[in-house]
Amino acid sequence: MIDIGITKLAIIGGIALIVIGPEKLPGLAKTIGTLLGRARRYVADVKDEVNRSMDLDELKKMKDTVESAVRDVDNTIQTSAADFEKNWADATAQAADTPFNDFSPTPPAYRHPNKKWRVKQGATPNWYKARAGIRTRALSGAARVARFRPHKVN
Repeated sequence: MIDIGITKLAIIGGIALIVIGPEKLPGLAKTIGTLLGRARRYVADVKDEVNRSMDLDELKKMKDTVESAVRDVDNTIQTSAADFEKNWADATAQAADTPFNDFSPTPPAYRHPNKKWRVKQGATPNWYKARAGIRTRALSGAARVARFRPHKVN
């Protein structure tokens, strides 16, 4: 790029102020800024177009590789299907040669579970309730007092 520093820009600005005049200098600066913006946008558009064309080439190459992989997989599936059909035909031919045995197993006999279905049972086992101190039977108030009353010492 052009090597222009701050001092050189100040000198160019001073000369432009003298040559062009203070009335036309802001309009000229605006026009130059607009032209520079257009040039930058044009360069960016060209870069984008080049990148798109490169990406398009890469996508075409990738498409070709994927299509070849699909063809390979399709061929593999076709050969596997043909082998399976051949094996299936051989197996069914052998099965047709053997006599068919009409054997149907009898269902098992019903056995009553011998459970008391109407009695409600909790899921917590009694040994756990006894260890944890959980009541397993409901006590009346008088029975509870009698149970926890201290013994008389004679």
